[in-house]
Amino acid sequence: MKFQKENFYDPFLKILSVKNNYLSFFMSVTFNQVITDVDQNLWIDSLELNEKNLSTNSSSNWEIKKSTLQGGLQQGVDLIEVNNGVFSFAVVPTRGMGIWRGSYSGKTLGWDSPVKDLVHPAFIELNDRGGLGWLKGFNEWIVRCGLSSNGAPGNDVIIDNNGNKAEVFLPLHGKIANIPARFIEVQVEVGTSTILKIRGIVEESMLFGPALRLTTEISTELGSNKLTIVDEVTNLNSTPEEIEMLYHCNYGPPFLEEGSKLVAPVKRASPRDRRARENVTTMSEFCGPTNGYVEQVYFYELLGDSTGESKVMLRNKAGNLGTSMIFSLEQMPCFSLWKNTASLKNGYVTGLEPGSNFPNPKRFERENGRVVLLEPLQSRKYKLSLEVQVGSDAVREVEREINQLQGSTSPEILEFAPEHLSAAT
Repeated sequence: MKFQKENFYDPFLKILSVKNNYLSFFMSVTFNQVITDVDQNLWIDSLELNEKNLSTNSSSNWEIKKSTLQGGLQQGVDLIEVNNGVFSFAVVPTRGMGIWRGSYSGKTLGWDSPVKDLVHPAFIELNDRGGLGWLKGFNEWIVRCGLSSNGAPGNDVIIDNNGNKAEVFLPLHGKIANIPARFIEVQVEVGTSTILKIRGIVEESMLFGPALRLTTEISTELGSNKLTIVDEVTNLNSTPEEIEMLYHCNYGPPFLEEGSKLVAPVKRASPRDRRARENVTTMSEFCGPTNGYVEQVYFYELLGDSTGESKVMLRNKAGNLGTSMIFSLEQMPCFSLWKNTASLKNGYVTGLEPGSNFPNPKRFERENGRVVLLEPLQSRKYKLSLEVQVGSDAVREVEREINQLQGSTSPEILEFAPEHLSAAT
């Protein structure tokens, strides 16, 4: 790998000098820096960009910083920290371009997992504990589940290298979160506004199996309360391939507490299993840390606007702090709520999870028509925007928007999940 520490961006600094006041009005300039490129045998150990060394004519105290972690299970993990002045988050290229943690105006986005380190995929065995090995690295704020599978562990049938049907075991939540990116690029786009972007490519492929490419762009505007993820999944094979995609977005305090509530435009909702049925009438409400709590999962069919866009929000008890997500129901028609309000030491967390399917075993999802099939070289896009609301007025405004989506439709809350929705009992 090429190791670069020189000031490679110095020539570009002259172009972006704030001396030219016409810049922000008449043109857009983009600074690009490739951090990793496997094809070019390129890798940069460290990088730091900010207003001091890359002028954007902004008063914002923004920063992009790349580092390589050392020691223990995080040895060799690449980390890219992005700060737009008020909103910060950390992208982990080594772990499938997931987002480890975030912060907005001092409010933590994410959760305190029993898994403390950013675990390198080399130390993860997905088949451990009956297919639950994925959990040995699970501590991210936002993690993708996919690409070829994303649900609970279970057996599936494939066509093997001899052209015969063969039964295989698929572990929890798929492989993409434990595959390092093969290409990473930092972009600073300067125009009427300044956008910070991290672009990456992750490939999940094998001979006689799926060949899927994830191309992602994670972006935020200086000073905004918003983070946007735009993903594109491409089938690189000359034969059709199945894909599943789910965004596991996880929150602990201060957004999650006793009395917190999920606000969502609900058409229909149901419990995944017997355990979830115990609290089906209060599924949208959260309790405080509870020793011995056993997880509960609920499956939702949401309402959207005329364009098919939906919005949900997790807000605290007082209603003065919230975090919302916006996504397309055409792209991700299935929404899951994961409640794991266990003790703080055991992982007090809830997951808001929009997806192309529900996180059941893949065979079950295929049988019920929720597995996406991509033709050769065909792609499918997914877009997820996450926002933070601080203050009662901001929270009430989002609640009003969600209530508008709800309209006159009364939520249908089912005591039992229909047979086509849940594989659990």
